[in-house]
Amino acid sequence: MSVFWRLSVYQAETACMRFARERGVPQEEHRTDGPDQPALDAAGFAEAAGPGLVPGDSTIADSGGGPALGRPPLRGLAGKSGPPKVAIGKLPLPSLHDWDAARIFLEVVRAGSFRSAAERLSLSINAVRRRIDDFERQVGATLFTRDVHGARLTDEGALVVSAVERMEAAAFELLRAGDSVANAASGEVRVAVTEGLGTFWLAPRLVEFQQSFPNISIDLHCAMRSADVSRHEADVAIHLSRPAALDVKLVRLGRVHLMFFASRKYLETHGSPKTVDDLAKHRMVLQVADEAAANEAFVSLFPGHDQRDLIGMRTNVSSANYWAVAHGAGIGVFPTYACALGGKIIPLEVDLRWSYDIWLTYHATSGRIPRVRHMIDWLVEAFNPGKYPWFKDEFIHPQQLKTVYMGEPLTHLFGGFSTEGR
Repeated sequence: MSVFWRLSVYQAETACMRFARERGVPQEEHRTDGPDQPALDAAGFAEAAGPGLVPGDSTIADSGGGPALGRPPLRGLAGKSGPPKVAIGKLPLPSLHDWDAARIFLEVVRAGSFRSAAERLSLSINAVRRRIDDFERQVGATLFTRDVHGARLTDEGALVVSAVERMEAAAFELLRAGDSVANAASGEVRVAVTEGLGTFWLAPRLVEFQQSFPNISIDLHCAMRSADVSRHEADVAIHLSRPAALDVKLVRLGRVHLMFFASRKYLETHGSPKTVDDLAKHRMVLQVADEAAANEAFVSLFPGHDQRDLIGMRTNVSSANYWAVAHGAGIGVFPTYACALGGKIIPLEVDLRWSYDIWLTYHATSGRIPRVRHMIDWLVEAFNPGKYPWFKDEFIHPQQLKTVYMGEPLTHLFGGFSTEGR
């Protein structure tokens, strides 16, 4: 079972009591003065238990009535007299014995379907369905309705989401508390970043960080799906859109500018487009991270055109995108710093460009861990617009970068992207 979900028995009982109360479970009073009397239910226990009682106590305060209800007066806690007490046996609280199923339930909620959740969790869709069925049996409620459009939460499921998210937050806080005692100059830092920035900007430069902190290992995760530091998916994450999470620290690092590029070989063969209309006569190489967003962007750029007429190649990673364009497969979109890294591609004079703010996020608790703090400071400097002008807010044409960049040449990072002999 994942360590994220090993919470205490008391937390489990409390969550079950809260869920029962929210669902409106009848809170009848039960006598327990004999072996044939039913025990007090979970919701009734939650309502009756006072500050001096916790799960596991053998007595519980009566809500009133005492002898009038046929109950003999009993001694209270620690032998003290007081309001009549009712001795109870073992509480029939729901038993959530599979905490990992709660994590899978939350992933289905966030992914919107069993199939998407299975892909994210690297499980089969049937395995996910079985775990959700088990989880529903444990909490005693139907949490999803299934249809062709995916999994939809029931009202009961919406209540459970809130409880499970609190469990998740508590588990992550426990892990971060453990991290805080780690040695300042050793251990692992997990950095999540978009695939392009990770491959072509951070990965070759992280050697600098390692030289300064040789005992800190780096887990660099490059993917188009943003990591959530509040869910402990990474210690530090870099995004190209402002994260919506409210419980994380947010730093704006700079801005990345993108434009059209092509290889010299392609331009010599097919000519150089000057306008968007000219682009419609060329072959494009498209990097697709989100299919819906890519389709929407294509329609806005080339209304009335079919993708099959323009798209010569699709890729899902920036490295394949670069090499395809560099070898003449078509026209592609790249950051302006591609030229500063020695890319063998030529910027086009088409007046169509995009810009995205670069955001860094980390949890406040993680930011106090020295090794994570070292990484945060290094990343801020790695995207410093004053040092690397292609990250400034204003667009600077690649041809002008040579006059405004005063640092050492960066072409050595990829050997100038040499395509010779390939």
